[in-house]
Amino acid sequence: MSFPATTTVTPEEAVRVLLGAERVRRAFGFFEAGAAEFDAEHAAIVSVPAPPFGERARAELMREKFEACGLEGARIDAEGNCVALRRGRAASPLLVLSAHLDTVFPEGTDCEVRREPTGLMRAPGVADDGCGLAALLAIARALAGCGIETEGSILFVGTVGEEGEGDLRGVRHLLGAGEWAGRADAFVSIDGPGLERVTHAALASRRYRVTCRGAGGHSWGDFGVPNPVHALGRAVARLSAYPAPKRPRTTFNVGRFEGGSGVNVIPRDARMDVDLRSESPVELGRLDAFFRRAAREAAEDENAARRAGAPPLEIEVKLIGDRPGGTTAPEQPLVRLAVEATRALGSRPYLDCSSTDSNIAISRGLPAVTIGAGGASGNTHTLDEWYDPAGRDLGLKRALLVALGVVGLVGFYENSARL
Repeated sequence: MSFPATTTVTPEEAVRVLLGAERVRRAFGFFEAGAAEFDAEHAAIVSVPAPPFGERARAELMREKFEACGLEGARIDAEGNCVALRRGRAASPLLVLSAHLDTVFPEGTDCEVRREPTGLMRAPGVADDGCGLAALLAIARALAGCGIETEGSILFVGTVGEEGEGDLRGVRHLLGAGEWAGRADAFVSIDGPGLERVTHAALASRRYRVTCRGAGGHSWGDFGVPNPVHALGRAVARLSAYPAPKRPRTTFNVGRFEGGSGVNVIPRDARMDVDLRSESPVELGRLDAFFRRAAREAAEDENAARRAGAPPLEIEVKLIGDRPGGTTAPEQPLVRLAVEATRALGSRPYLDCSSTDSNIAISRGLPAVTIGAGGASGNTHTLDEWYDPAGRDLGLKRALLVALGVVGLVGFYENSARL
């Protein structure tokens, strides 16, 4: 990524000049004065459920709001992402500024936001990533309302499929197959709360659904028929004994386990979903190989103990998610820009590794970071998830500085005194 026009300005200098620009100061005041409006819009977005593979209603709401912000061509793309363009003086550089539409919660979850006297907001998905979606709208409104003209253009995107089995399908389509594929110069995802974190490293992961099938039968009369639950239990025991290193950080999790129909019934089938992650592709490969071998050997051990004549179990290990890893180097201008913007707002930045929509951008060689939307949160991915909007304005200010540092204000490099 290069900054707009031919220039030797550094990211640190860019932030300094932006902070002195009258239009930027006006936008900062807009963020400070609009807290109540942002909270209300945030609650309205979150109250529209967006379960995995069921994000359409929330996408349509975001499309309407993008249009109201004056963005061009707001629409739902072929994968379900909501996209809209804020055109600059030139088509390039093009920054993708995104947040994800989906939540981890299934269809039927009550997503109404409960407001507490302290200002705290409680609802499933209110922080992950309701606050990111609200940030996109606040930034779009500030750009329009404060008369900010940019050299480059900004593509605002609400992506689908960031969580769980979605396997980053929205951003994969956006950057790899959709009309915007190959056109972006930088990618910034706003995901969750906070101000200090700058996620520049993509955490690789692999996710599996393991299904074990057998003949089933009566727990007494058919004892000795191989049990799919027992086989998967053996696999879990093997996995839990894996010596995961602390450095590079490596984790595993069995997030779902299903099967059986009654306490006195040998199940005909059982299933489990497994998540494997590591900061190191090499270590992830070791863990992945260990797990697949453990699953196969667990079924073999259960079959070896079956009574004579009993049919053997069959086991299927199906890959349901494969998130690539990688890094946007700390010395890359976009990372330096995010770090300096954080520092300029009085916070202490730190570089982070996580699994977000930026994984796909980073894996494609596109400079990318994920940053928080300000505020604080807790109980993420639970029904009691909460978000505290105090400090939201700082997150919005940082995101604006980063965006303008990429696309540039009109006149930014020609004469900083005119800003």
